[in-house]
Amino acid sequence: MDFFNSSDYRPFLLTGFPGLEVSHPVISILFCALYLIALVGNSVILVVIWVEQSLHTPMYLFLSMLAGSDLGLCAATLPTLLQLFWFSVREINFDACLIQMFFIHVFSLMESGILLTMAFDRYVAISNPLRYTTMLTNAAIAKIGVGLLLRAVAVVFPTSFLIKRLKFCKANVLSHSYCLHPDIIKLSCSDHRINSIYGLIIILITFGMDSVFILLSYLKILITVLHIASWEEQFKALNTCVSHICAVLLVYVPMLGVSIIHRFGKHVPPVVHIIMGYVYLLVPPVLNPVVYCIKTREIRTRILSNLLKL
Repeated sequence: MDFFNSSDYRPFLLTGFPGLEVSHPVISILFCALYLIALVGNSVILVVIWVEQSLHTPMYLFLSMLAGSDLGLCAATLPTLLQLFWFSVREINFDACLIQMFFIHVFSLMESGILLTMAFDRYVAISNPLRYTTMLTNAAIAKIGVGLLLRAVAVVFPTSFLIKRLKFCKANVLSHSYCLHPDIIKLSCSDHRINSIYGLIIILITFGMDSVFILLSYLKILITVLHIASWEEQFKALNTCVSHICAVLLVYVPMLGVSIIHRFGKHVPPVVHIIMGYVYLLVPPVLNPVVYCIKTREIRTRILSNLLKL
């Protein structure tokens, strides 16, 4: 069997929708519309929060971090998607693939960490409102943001070097129009158990722990709310969490679906795997700004007032 070192390995080949290559330009219209919604929606949220001094509170600063990570995720996947669906360019350089993989996973991990901090933010706001602003100062929020970035970079950074040590055979076709760690290591002809184990450890200590702490935060929130005497105040307190709960579901439900299909869906048609991959990466950036604009009155009114001024 012929082996290729990572240094002289030929480019990987991206995959769109096999058998529908003729329809790729039409399919690209849908993707462009989704990316446009994601880019415009998250950019609007960032600009509104930046401009409006009244929104410089922990809840909205964390929301701006979430919008920033969504924009980063779009920027990481958009170039290869467009080159494939618009120009039918399937090749991607080995190192370019590793760089794209790095940024995709970094922004995904950041999104998970930001959702955890937003759950903590809601818990503090409901359970201890008097200390809310003193605990979550701008300096503390900035440190949290830097910490989440460093965590994501620290756990993803070794993956590129672990992949570099692998040898690859002639198989070089990726499953998606972008590069992911599990997809790349499957193409290796050498033993990639270390890569697989490390990937599993990353999932457990990041997404796994984040989801557990998010659940615990909402259990504590529910216990606190149930001790509030007035039904009206209970509803008001829980209503502040609705947008964040939707954002959590938009991230973790597609992620769970992708994991289940990859593990147990061996007989599922390949197009299902491809569609679920796009759902996992595109649904949160597209729908997060929509949810927050609909459910958050402050964001909605600021956007409408600025539009009326134009």
